[in-house]
Amino acid sequence: MSWKYRRCCGIDVHKDQVTVCVLPPDGQEGEVVVKVYRTFTENLRQLRFWLQALKVTEVAMESTGVFWRPVWNVLEGHFRLLLVNPAQVKALLGRKSDRRDARRIAEFLRDQRLDASFVPPPEIRYLRELLRDRVSLVEERTRVGNQIRALLETANIKLGSVASDVLGQTGRRILTALAEGQWDAERLSWKAVGKLRKKERELKKALAGYFTKEHEFRLGQLLKRLRFLEKHLEELDTEIRRCMGPYEKQVELLMTIPGVDQLVAWTLVAELGVDMAVFPDAAHCASWAGMCPGEKESAGKKQSVRLKKGNRYLRRGLVQAGRAASRK
Repeated sequence: MSWKYRRCCGIDVHKDQVTVCVLPPDGQEGEVVVKVYRTFTENLRQLRFWLQALKVTEVAMESTGVFWRPVWNVLEGHFRLLLVNPAQVKALLGRKSDRRDARRIAEFLRDQRLDASFVPPPEIRYLRELLRDRVSLVEERTRVGNQIRALLETANIKLGSVASDVLGQTGRRILTALAEGQWDAERLSWKAVGKLRKKERELKKALAGYFTKEHEFRLGQLLKRLRFLEKHLEELDTEIRRCMGPYEKQVELLMTIPGVDQLVAWTLVAELGVDMAVFPDAAHCASWAGMCPGEKESAGKKQSVRLKKGNRYLRRGLVQAGRAASRK
C-alpha cells in the first residue's frame, strides 16, 4: 500500500495578523506548532518560508471578507490552498480563540472534512473585478438618471411625459440648455430631433415649468456626474474587451445561447472561468451559483427550500438571460 506524504496547516485570518497552526505529518507523531504573523507582505513571505521549511503540503484558511487575499497572494503556487466557508469550521460558544480556530481548521483539513471554495486563476479574478466594477457603475448611472428625472418633476418640467427617454438625444440637448440658463419653453422645444419634432407643441407645454437657479445648479452637477460615469464606463468596457481577448471563442460560443448577449457572456466567463473541471457536474455549478432550490429536511419533513445566496453577480446575469430568452 503506497503512502502519500501530507502535512496540513490551518490559518485563522484577521486584518492585522494571522494565527498559523501546523500539524505533524500524517501518520507521524510530533508537536503541533502555532505561530502568529503580521499581515504585511514581508511578514507573509516569512510565513511562506517557514511553512516550506516545515515541508507543509496543504494550507486551509477561512474566507474572511477580503483579508484572506493578501495571504492567498503570497502562498499561491507554493502549496495546495483551500479557501473554506467559515460556517464549516464555526466554533462552539465559549470555546473560541485564534489558536483553537487555526488548529481546528488544520485538523478538519487533515481529516478531509472541508469543501474548498472556488477561487479562479488570477486573470479570471481580474476580469471578475472589472465586471463587478461595471455593475456598480451602471447602478450609479441609473441612480443619477433617476435623480435627474425627480429634479425635473420638482421643477414642473414634464419632459418624461412626452419623451420616452429623458436622457435620449433630445433630452440631453434640452437638459444641457436648462443647465446653461436657457429656460424659455419655446426655444427649448426647438431642440427636439427625430420623432419628437412632430411633438413640438406638446413638448413646449411640458417644458413650461417653475425652473429656478437652484434647479439649474443641481441639474448642472448631476449632468457632470452622469458624463463622468459614462466616460468611466467606456474606459472600463475597453479594458474588459482587451482582457477578454484570449476567451473570444468561449464568448462567441456562449452568445449562441438564446438570451445571452455579449455582456452576459462576459459575466459568465468572469464569474465561472473557462475550466469547468472545477465543478463535478452541472448540478454542482448551478448550486454554487445559487440557481437551484435549497435543501432543509428534519424528521422526514421538508422545510424551507429557499434559494441560497450563491453568486449574486452570476445570478443577476443568468436571470437577465432567462428573461430575454423568454421573449424569443
